[in-house]
Amino acid sequence: MIKALAHVCFHVADLDNSIAFYEGKLGLRHAFDLKGDDGNRLGSYLHAGGRSFIELFQHPLAGKADGQSYAHLSLEADDIEAAVADLRAKGVEVTDPVLAIDNNWQAWLTDPDGNSIELHCYTPDGEQFRLLDE
Repeated sequence: MIKALAHVCFHVADLDNSIAFYEGKLGLRHAFDLKGDDGNRLGSYLHAGGRSFIELFQHPLAGKADGQSYAHLSLEADDIEAAVADLRAKGVEVTDPVLAIDNNWQAWLTDPDGNSIELHCYTPDGEQFRLLDE
């Protein structure tokens, strides 16, 4: 059965630039590279906590299209105010935190390719909270 989210994969325009963002700005840890038979790096994995990863592959990108199924990536923050302050200190544009309709805090930013990222901070009143230890 499904246990957890293992990884999400993004095609990125510039692999080094995206690794620098996810590692240097968001604080994820570079886990390992994926290499072809010739030894050249094809992609990279970044550790997003627990058993979750973000996988990045350099690939030419098309323009953004309306109506696509991708909406955003959500990353859990333990302290939303501190996370926002830290990102802003690193030059990342991020919205002010708001209490969302699920009773959890969220703030928004984008990665170098324009992908939306939600910072999500669970609260005891949040709809998901009762399921977190299952």
